[in-house]
Amino acid sequence: MTAKSNARKIDQVVPEEETLAAWQARLSEIGDKEGFYESLGAQHTALFVERGKTLVVTFDNLDHVYERNEDRMPWGFAYTETKGWSVLGLMAHDWTWYRDAKVFDFFDKLKADGFFDQFEKVVFYGASMGAYAACVFSSAAPGSTVIAISPQATLDRDLTSWETRYKKVWRRDFNDRYGYGPEMVEAADRMYLFYDPTAPLDAMHAALFQGENTTKFKCRYMGHRIASLWAQLGCLKPITEACIDGSITPLKLYQWQRARKENTRYQREMLNRLRDQGRHALLVRFCRYILSQRRAPKFRQQMNESLRILKRRR
Repeated sequence: MTAKSNARKIDQVVPEEETLAAWQARLSEIGDKEGFYESLGAQHTALFVERGKTLVVTFDNLDHVYERNEDRMPWGFAYTETKGWSVLGLMAHDWTWYRDAKVFDFFDKLKADGFFDQFEKVVFYGASMGAYAACVFSSAAPGSTVIAISPQATLDRDLTSWETRYKKVWRRDFNDRYGYGPEMVEAADRMYLFYDPTAPLDAMHAALFQGENTTKFKCRYMGHRIASLWAQLGCLKPITEACIDGSITPLKLYQWQRARKENTRYQREMLNRLRDQGRHALLVRFCRYILSQRRAPKFRQQMNESLRILKRRR
């Protein structure tokens, strides 16, 4: 990547100070009119908008929110509006896993003030870092529903020394308040956990969640970024709604996920998986199927390479 393209990428992710300040001012204005907006120190922000008796608490990454679209709102903001749900959107400006005393204090205060008691249903939603946060902070609203996609149980080095992906957060304390996901989520009425059992690290985190209120759904060969793939398939919203109303079943999930077979990202990941596993005969069959549907130079190249390997083995 050139220096020029590097600079352009950084500009996209790190907004100018004046623009960020204006964006925060707009969120504050929305909060003043429809709920509240709070800056929780330098790294976290919370926006609450009251609409209905169902509250969805979401956990996002501020950098991703900022570059996603012109609205730059918390995850699901527009979507929850169409459903008439209230939303409390937490945003992080860095890969913090929300390990910050000001965030802890924020949820302590909401619980002490009876904030969650005004809603008929409270749902905590998140993916990856956000899923960890959804699990631990759900303890502030006992009886809630948790939707956790590819969650981490903890990143405490003494408990998960096998977790090698998130070095940036290793220095943070995961033994303070709201620390261990499987323990914190026990207060929830039910937890829906989605993960790929063929992704070893995600499967190891999922194995730590053993509560009776936890229902696990296996999303095979979908990798860590399940939520973004669901969004591409058009099934993120119906899956979320089914979790909220309690109608989600393995059969429904698998029916929604069938479209993944025609998704180019899923096909690329399957190609890489077959190649890494050395399953060249199956890889050839898979590539031939893809090539019968569309032009795919990478698949043709890998198919020819696998054919050469199979020929040498004879």
